[in-house]
Amino acid sequence: MKRNLALFAGLLLASLPSLAHPQTSLSNVILGHSGSTGSLGNLRRIIEREKLWEKHGLSVKSVYFGSGGVLTQALAGGNIAGSESEVPGMLNLTVSGVLDAKLLTVTINKIEHVFVVRKNIAKNDDLKGKKLAVSRFGSASDTVTRLVLKSWKIDPEKEVILLQSGNTPTRMSALAAGHVDGALVSPESIHKILASACCRILFDLSELPMDYARYGYVFPTAWIKSNRDVLRRLLMAYLEGIAIFRTRPTAAFAALEDDGIKDPAVQKDIYERSLKHVREYPIPEPNGVQNVLESLPHPNAKTSKPAQLIDTSVLEEIRKSGFIDKLYGRPS
Repeated sequence: MKRNLALFAGLLLASLPSLAHPQTSLSNVILGHSGSTGSLGNLRRIIEREKLWEKHGLSVKSVYFGSGGVLTQALAGGNIAGSESEVPGMLNLTVSGVLDAKLLTVTINKIEHVFVVRKNIAKNDDLKGKKLAVSRFGSASDTVTRLVLKSWKIDPEKEVILLQSGNTPTRMSALAAGHVDGALVSPESIHKILASACCRILFDLSELPMDYARYGYVFPTAWIKSNRDVLRRLLMAYLEGIAIFRTRPTAAFAALEDDGIKDPAVQKDIYERSLKHVREYPIPEPNGVQNVLESLPHPNAKTSKPAQLIDTSVLEEIRKSGFIDKLYGRPS
């Protein structure tokens, strides 16, 4: 009898969590991203391959949305915890009063896309009267396209025809078929559209002499306040992913191969281009945020100040701890 009781007790204890080695559960976070996001997509893939979310006690699900407009709706509706892309659309959401949210990081402070056109278009003025593709009205691709057209003295409302045609692959298909005459194409897809021999690069927007907060993390203010420790670990994992991207090119090449880009020459070209834009310390810069505000359609954007939309406290806390210096082997 005693033997049976001892056996039962042993089985019971074995089924319970160990007190000496307590089981830990991962914090769940759902992030959203849209479009074919170039450097950001490559960085996301590295983080997943290296299991950095899990290393920092997180279970992160990254949900793809077909356009920035749908992504902003998802954040406003509480379907995702935060956005990792489409800063212009997110700031438009905030200045319009739909959602109280803060910009936490700006990973890419430039317009990274390339303006690709049909071969019959030789110069900027040739775009007048032509059809240009954006993902959806109000999305970042729409905002940036309008910004660029205005810089070329072309009225986006009167002198071109803007069509909603979806994400980068869909825009490229429309270009190749001749349904539209021009569109923004993300860096990692340029080789595909050029290989079709239908089109040419009109302008590389990364050469514009301006800061522009294009990609970064945006979270609702209430979520930031109630999940500060989770957010700190999320940013630490992200910063570690950036460090791997910047210091281990082979990790970036492997991530590109996972996405179907297998040509070593193309991988090298994409990586070297991305390396110029992915920032080691992705703190939001006032100039980049201000330029986004000036490009937004909502009237409140004209009177909003970058400082009202930014929260750098968690990122600065991580930097002061010496975590970033340690990632790069520097004395803190």
